[in-house]
Amino acid sequence: MKLQRNNRLRAIAAGALAVSGALVLTACGSDDNTGSSSGGGGTKTDASNIKCEGKGQLLASGSSAQKNAMDLWVKNFGAACKDIKINYKATGSGAGIQEWLQGKTAFAGSDSALKPEEVASSKKMCKTGQGVNLPMVGGPIAVGFNVPGVDKLTLDAKTLGEIFDSKITKWNDSAIKNLNKGVNLPDLKIQAFHRSDDSGTTDNFTKYLKAAAPSAWPHEPGKAWEGKGGQAADGSAGVSSQVKQVSGAISYFELSYATASSIKTVDLNTGASAPVQATVDNASKAISEAKVKGTGKDLALDLAYDTKAEGAYPITLVTYEIACDKGNNADTLAATKSFLTYVASEDGQASLKELGYAPLPAEIATKVRESVASLS
Repeated sequence: MKLQRNNRLRAIAAGALAVSGALVLTACGSDDNTGSSSGGGGTKTDASNIKCEGKGQLLASGSSAQKNAMDLWVKNFGAACKDIKINYKATGSGAGIQEWLQGKTAFAGSDSALKPEEVASSKKMCKTGQGVNLPMVGGPIAVGFNVPGVDKLTLDAKTLGEIFDSKITKWNDSAIKNLNKGVNLPDLKIQAFHRSDDSGTTDNFTKYLKAAAPSAWPHEPGKAWEGKGGQAADGSAGVSSQVKQVSGAISYFELSYATASSIKTVDLNTGASAPVQATVDNASKAISEAKVKGTGKDLALDLAYDTKAEGAYPITLVTYEIACDKGNNADTLAATKSFLTYVASEDGQASLKELGYAPLPAEIATKVRESVASLS
């Protein structure tokens, strides 16, 4: 049964990747997406509970971590709301925030909450309000590896920190051997890949390293990579592709990319009684410990990166959709609220799990829906 489920997950995730190009073409204005209106009148479609408001093209960009989820949401929403064309570009969290701050997009996707200076900048663009963080997508950041002859690998935060800071450079290093008794580790150079772009996934991964193994990771967490050495690739698709192709490679990316490409993932020794696998359910256990640190309609979360709870996978991220609480572009506000309402709905969230993402905990999802409804 486990094999059948894994095969099914790979097929679904691969399908999401395969349709992404077609979705972008549709979002950019294919004639196939301009049928008779089901939007603008505020009525619910017969096929779903999606409520269509507004019309025209909705531009957004940012997090590549949520790309597979966004592709599916755009497909479902576009089928119901044919007068709204959504174009989401997975440019990376940093670039997405900058485009939004420049007024080029209706909302941004980011795997990290806005920094204080970004909130300050948002007040200029929002005019009567400021940017707020709306969590929409949760899930594990998998650590994928490609070590010939090794199917199962356990690492801890200290060892990961030293691998990605070029202090451990061979797969048969004693530190890795001690965590993997009985595993035949080859005398092979470690090829550690990190993101070349400013990335919320990098931010969350380095927050985990800093929280769980500060002595092994002396660098400050952030969207830009600060570790020593290693090799870089663009986006989650880029680093996962390198792991798939390069013998001895290791990198970090969302579970959906590992699933789609059949990449083996590291089990984490967190200090719990047994190593923890990178699964949606295990990530959900860690995310459920998150606390809301934002105020008002801002729902930024404080994640438990150093949790030792049984079965809790601590390398998690939450992707936020970022919009103005007040002062959104009047031309795109209705469509933005319509789309984000669907994304935060029970239907929108329920569609995530099969793609390797974790739906939001119920109490957080309820607050998100309230915040989306109040956008103006």
